[in-house]
Amino acid sequence: MKRMFCKLALLASIGMSLCSFTASANAEKDTLRFGVAAEPYPPFLVKTPTGHFTGFEPDLIRALCEQMQADCEIKEVAWDGIIPALLANKFDVLFNSMGISPERQKVIAFSRPYYETTGVFVAAKDTSLTLTPQGLAGKSIGVQGSTTNADFILSAYGKTSNIRIYNTQDDCNADLLSGRIDVMFLDKLGDIAFLASEDGAAYEEKGTGSVRMDPLQYGLGVGAGMRKSDTALKARIDQALTQLHDSGKYTQISQKYFPVDLWPQ
Repeated sequence: MKRMFCKLALLASIGMSLCSFTASANAEKDTLRFGVAAEPYPPFLVKTPTGHFTGFEPDLIRALCEQMQADCEIKEVAWDGIIPALLANKFDVLFNSMGISPERQKVIAFSRPYYETTGVFVAAKDTSLTLTPQGLAGKSIGVQGSTTNADFILSAYGKTSNIRIYNTQDDCNADLLSGRIDVMFLDKLGDIAFLASEDGAAYEEKGTGSVRMDPLQYGLGVGAGMRKSDTALKARIDQALTQLHDSGKYTQISQKYFPVDLWPQ
């Protein structure tokens, strides 16, 4: 009887240990909510008709979650309200081509940069432009609002040109195609899909302009945004981004969409 009791006690102990291990494993696999803009931004972010997110950043989000052994959810929010939504705890990580700037750093924390790019002017191929404030005087320049590109254009060209701000890049593209604006300014990598499309065949990059781009706007790169109180999450994201790059996984994802490696040098 005593031996039987010992066996039962041992089985019970093993069972409790297994339960404890399972509970611990489940606790470690948490769920992180990544916020992206509802507006498409190919090839960085595209939502298919079935509701699936594709593009460079959704692929990178999924790789990050795999690296961190976390489940992930992608939640969409209007771009112009994306920082307030983060602060209101609608999601945990803002992951949507947001440039790191001193003004934004006053409000939220950023991960290490996960890509960097600069802005370029795009206009019709048969249009000759001098990309100075004087050369574009009286011209209409389109740019997506709530971006570092918009900050730059308003500060450098706002006194001489007619600046038109758009909620989405698609709206800006449409007005360029219709002739409502003379030129648009956007991320160099963000214009790839437009210039490769049938509509964009008659357009080209005109350059970055002769005005020096403020390194505080363009030199800090693009990072993941988090609430300032989430210091542990920031450290976790930073580590996972570095690990993805060191393993070569980041480059594999980048090369699916771009001809160059986007990793900040």
